[in-house]
Amino acid sequence: MKGLHNIIEIFVRELHRTLFDEGVLVFFLIVPIIYPVLYSFLYGNEVVREVPTVVVDNCNSQLSREFLRKVDATHDVKIVGHCADMREAVELIHRRKAYGLIYIPREFEKRIIDFQQSTIEVYSDMSGILYYKAVYSSCTDVSLAMNKEIKAQRMPGATEQQISTFQYPIEYKYTPLFNTQSGFATFMIPGILMLVVQQTMLLGVGMLAGDERENRRKGIYFDYLVNKYPIEIITGKSLAYFMFYMLMSVYLCCIVPQLFGLIHIWKWKELLILMISYVAACTFFCITLSFAAHDREVFIILFIFMSVPLIFMSGISWPTCAMPKFWRCFAWLFPSTFGVKGFLKVNNMGVSMPEVFRDIWSLWLQIAGYFTLAYIVCKRTYSKKY
Repeated sequence: MKGLHNIIEIFVRELHRTLFDEGVLVFFLIVPIIYPVLYSFLYGNEVVREVPTVVVDNCNSQLSREFLRKVDATHDVKIVGHCADMREAVELIHRRKAYGLIYIPREFEKRIIDFQQSTIEVYSDMSGILYYKAVYSSCTDVSLAMNKEIKAQRMPGATEQQISTFQYPIEYKYTPLFNTQSGFATFMIPGILMLVVQQTMLLGVGMLAGDERENRRKGIYFDYLVNKYPIEIITGKSLAYFMFYMLMSVYLCCIVPQLFGLIHIWKWKELLILMISYVAACTFFCITLSFAAHDREVFIILFIFMSVPLIFMSGISWPTCAMPKFWRCFAWLFPSTFGVKGFLKVNNMGVSMPEVFRDIWSLWLQIAGYFTLAYIVCKRTYSKKY
C-alpha cells in the first residue's frame, strides 16, 4: 500500500509541476492546440487551383485556341498571358509571374488534318511539385477529351455505340483511394498530428527533467522524490504524462479532423488501442531520453530540429522502401515511425485490427524496451537514500 501511495503522490505532484510550469505548459498544451490548427489552415485548400500559366501559340488555329480555352476553363490552370516566343515566356516564369508554360507548335493543326500525331509541349516550375501536377493533369485531361471528339468526327454514319467503342476500346476510371481529391492536407496532416504528440512531450518532459537537475546542483531536492524507489518514480511520472496526452489525443484525433473536414473514418476500438499504445511508447521514450537533460533548455536545442527528419523517416513523404537500410532501421527507434503509419491506416483507411496489429505490436516492443532503459537509468540517478 505504501508503494501505491508513493506512486499517487508522485503522479499528483508531477501533474502539478506540469500545469504550473509556464514553459512546460507551452509544449504540453499551447503547441499541440495551435500547430494542428495552423497546418490545417495552411493546407485547407487541399490542392493548388488556378496556377498562373503562359502560352506560346505558334499555330494560332481554331483547334489550338479551342485547346487553350478548355485548359483555361479547368479548375487547376489560369492562363495569364500569351507570349510571342519561348524567351518571353521563360522570363515570366523566372519573375514568378507564371508557374506553367504551354507551347503549341506551328504544325499542330496541320498534322492532325493530315492524320498524323501532333504534340503539345508543357513546361512547369518544378520548384513546386504541385504546380507541375496541376498544369500537367489539366492538359492531359483536355487532350484526352479532344482526342475523343476528333475520333468521333472521323466516323461519319457510325452509331453512338460504335463511336464510343472506337473512342475508348478499353475504358478506364481514375479513383484515388483514401484521398479522394488527392489533397495535400489529407495526406500530410495525420502524420503531423502524431508527430506533435511525440515531439511536444519530449520537449516538455526534457524541460521538467532539466529543471530538476538544475535544482539538484543547487542542493534543492523535490521532497516527493526523496526515499522513493525507481519503479515508483517512473510509474508516477509516466502516469501523469500519459493521462495528459491521452486527453490531448482526443483533441488531435477526433476534434481537429472534424473541424477542418479531414478524412476520419476510424473505428473506436482500433483508434483507442493504437493511441494507448502510441502515447505509452512516447511516454517511456521521453522519460528515457530526459535523463540526458542537464538543464531546461538542452532538449530544445537537441531535438527541435528532429521533426522534419522524423516526418521523412515515417514514410508518409517518401516511401520507406526507397530509403537506405540504415535509415529504415534508425527510424524504428522512434515511436512516431509506427504511430504515424498506424494512424494513417486507422484514420484514413478505416482498417480493422489485423491490418494495424504489426504497428501496435512494434509500439509495445518499444514500451518494453524503453521502460527497461528508463528503469536502469533511473536506478543510477536515484536511490533509496535520495
